Amino acid sequence: MDVILKWIGGGTVVAALVLAGVAMGGHATAEAEAPEVVAAASEPNLVGQPIEVHGALAAKAVADAKRLYTVRRILPIDGPIKYGEWHWDDEGVPDGPLLVTVDLEARVISIFRSGYEIGAAAVMLGTDEHPTPTGVFPILWKQRHNVSEKYGNAPMPWSMFLTTDGVAIHGGSVVENGYASHGCIGVPDDIAKRLFAIAKKGDKIVITRGEQMSVGDSII
Repeated sequence: MDVILKWIGGGTVVAALVLAGVAMGGHATAEAEAPEVVAAASEPNLVGQPIEVHGALAAKAVADAKRLYTVRRILPIDGPIKYGEWHWDDEGVPDGPLLVTVDLEARVISIFRSGYEIGAAAVMLGTDEHPTPTGVFPILWKQRHNVSEKYGNAPMPWSMFLTTDGVAIHGGSVVENGYASHGCIGVPDDIAKRLFAIAKKGDKIVITRGEQMSVGDSII
């Protein structure tokens, strides 16, 4: 079967033919938060008895919930993503939860909706003195026209804040080799404005270092 491997965040994409049953890839470090499954329905059946949902039906409900954070498509990108490069394709992708991954080793952001990768780009990251943190972060708040007073009124449009001390995904950056941030994730404006338009408070951002995944793997 055809299996596509890539760095979490959309970095190096490698198309490979592998034998069935062989799986490669890693998982982010956080546990998935599956929604609560109702064990019984209150609506009576034809003889007035409650209809219990258990066994295979309950298992299917849990599996369907987890699939929302399972990789179902990876964008067909030819080779490693270069600085300044970005990709976006959400045509035909169903509505569903948004999940963003960033891999610090590949230096790439990837945007998933309902498990389908819809966007990817090279990013600017922090330094050893001001590192970009790893982990799973919810978007705390958004600010369309943000200016960093802490760093000389630097423009940070389309900011999506992940920590209370100011780490954010934002545009307005020079995403080129040799440039770095103070811990933020700087992305090309074309990706920043598209992500900002669909991201909501509470959407999860998974930041890892050197993780890999393939179609069928759980992102969180």
